[in-house]
Amino acid sequence: MAPKKRPPLLLLLLLPLSLLSITVDAALGQAVVVSTWAFREATRAAWRAVDGGGSSAVDAVVAGCSACEELRCDGTVGPGGSPDENGETTLDALIMDGTTMEVGAVAGMRYVKDGIKAAKLVMDYTKHTLLVGEKASLFAISMGLPGPTNLSSPESIEKWNNWKENNCQPNFRKNVINGNSCGPYHPEFENSCDHGEERGSNILRVKSNSDVIGRHNHDTISMAVIDKMGHIAAGTSTNGATFKVPGRVGDGPIAGSSAYADDEVGACGATGDGDIMMRFLPCYQVVESMRRGMEPKQAAADAVSRIARKYPDFVGAVFAINTKGEHAGACHNWTFQYSVRNANMDDVEVFTVEP
Repeated sequence: MAPKKRPPLLLLLLLPLSLLSITVDAALGQAVVVSTWAFREATRAAWRAVDGGGSSAVDAVVAGCSACEELRCDGTVGPGGSPDENGETTLDALIMDGTTMEVGAVAGMRYVKDGIKAAKLVMDYTKHTLLVGEKASLFAISMGLPGPTNLSSPESIEKWNNWKENNCQPNFRKNVINGNSCGPYHPEFENSCDHGEERGSNILRVKSNSDVIGRHNHDTISMAVIDKMGHIAAGTSTNGATFKVPGRVGDGPIAGSSAYADDEVGACGATGDGDIMMRFLPCYQVVESMRRGMEPKQAAADAVSRIARKYPDFVGAVFAINTKGEHAGACHNWTFQYSVRNANMDDVEVFTVEP
């Protein structure tokens, strides 16, 4: 039998570096799942889909985030948690395909409990990136998701009633009359541009939401998956900040903020004070830093430090993973955990990162 011919060396040298890198990594057939926090069941669901089930990275992210929605992880994902000022629960979600760079997202979605599936419908069946509010709900229902349904729960209503009895404290209002009560609220500075911001050292320093942001009242599942073909996807799901102003949208459905993925480089997921973090697009920053040669640990720390420089009181964290499956996390003002599953592990492993 004649020996198999090898590709000419010149042909290999002419291949784009990004394609060559993806091919080498994909040839290993090593799937990886990474998720914010110790969301073990969600990480296992994504792993079962991508490893045993042979699903794509996108479908595995949907499986993992859907599991978290069903479990109502920490009360901050899926229906039944995080009531707004009116006592209503709404959902934000995002899915990003790192191969095509397509994104689907929903924000402030009412009456539909499947946030991540709705986001994927936006990506698969529209040319848009983001649908919001009740129109997002109508779209999701028209495309086959169950609804309308009440997204509140006895627990969320009880939490809201207790908050009302406490004069609606804490809340997300600022520079308003009646801010220490349940309103009605009116601007305190009707004809002034001075809103209590401090300026010094040529850096604008504004108080963050650190007094109302915590591990169990403001959280996101952000997940990244590398499948056996080396394709990468990322996604998020959250019911947002507890007692938020109705209509508020955080970083959850914003590509580059809560999550970002690129087959050529890797992926990132974020959690924390989304109102602050979305101003810096930390996950886009992480991926672009890795593109320029930073290791995941350096890229994650750099993205967090950029926010902390302007908002030293902010609370948040990111994880980073490159195409080799190398991962790391960074955080500020809280202890962060993230979950990982790959073929070298017997089960999900949780990594702890200190500020």
